[in-house]
Amino acid sequence: MAATTGLVTSDDYTAHLTGEGHPESPDRVRAIVAKLKAEGLFDRAVAVPPRPATDEELLRCHTAGYLQTVRDDLAAGSDDLSTGDTAISARSLETARLAAGGLLAAVDAVMTGKVANAFAVVRPPGHHATPTEGMGFCLFNNVACAARHAQAVHGAKRVLIADWDVHHGNGTQDIFYSDGAVLFFDTHQSPLYPGTGSRDETGAGPGQGLIMNRPFAAGAGRKEIVGAFRDDLVPAADAFQPDLVLVSAGFDSRIDDPLGGFRLTDEDFADLTRIMKEIAAKHCSGRLVSTLEGGYALDGLASAAAAHVRALVGG
Repeated sequence: MAATTGLVTSDDYTAHLTGEGHPESPDRVRAIVAKLKAEGLFDRAVAVPPRPATDEELLRCHTAGYLQTVRDDLAAGSDDLSTGDTAISARSLETARLAAGGLLAAVDAVMTGKVANAFAVVRPPGHHATPTEGMGFCLFNNVACAARHAQAVHGAKRVLIADWDVHHGNGTQDIFYSDGAVLFFDTHQSPLYPGTGSRDETGAGPGQGLIMNRPFAAGAGRKEIVGAFRDDLVPAADAFQPDLVLVSAGFDSRIDDPLGGFRLTDEDFADLTRIMKEIAAKHCSGRLVSTLEGGYALDGLASAAAAHVRALVGG
């Protein structure tokens, strides 16, 4: 296994336009890449080129009807998806395909041993997208497609997805609620959009007990969130024994983000990353892939993402 970190990004991720003043802007990717370059982290990582996800790959998590809705909305020249609060523009579908496919490329690189772990700096984000709806800035559920891809193509039997975004990953939860082969762990601010993710949402059927929500009030920080990862996720992962670890890395849980009220610092994100690396090292030869979700204060987003990458490469 190569002791390297893969990095997925592309200027094409700026082609999804959300309108002036929208928090989920193309500048998010630009800010992260600029920070990684300024700190020498960009050159320490191995470039993993993204490619578009196919219909077949998207249909592992989304319905054919929803894919057609996206096509129809774009063909009609709509500024928003008809299913929810997601801004779209002429190149949104191709950019969303590239976001999902970028994460699939990262999974391929990690599962084949080309890199030890990887971070996908992609947009639009994905964790609010359900099988039938795009919502919350998300078109396709990138991390869910990555889990299904690892299972279908690389033979992963059990996949762990951890989500530290300030908002609950309702779409990821919906996709795997009755699955049984995916452990989903989510810390998030409550009450906050989208209003899901109570502790009593624990899965159903084969998935019973594999949905683990840890909601916290505004003002929560290291004690609550890092504590939940260490005290609750680590033993759950020990019992589950994943073949791959995925992270929905939302940096809107950082202090001073305009859309959240959590108080995580850059060092807290580094520690969360180290916890996830420890889980991956113990159970699946270090195989870990993270993907960008939220984070809307550009300087804070870039700084937190750099801390995440520094921890991934071992710094």
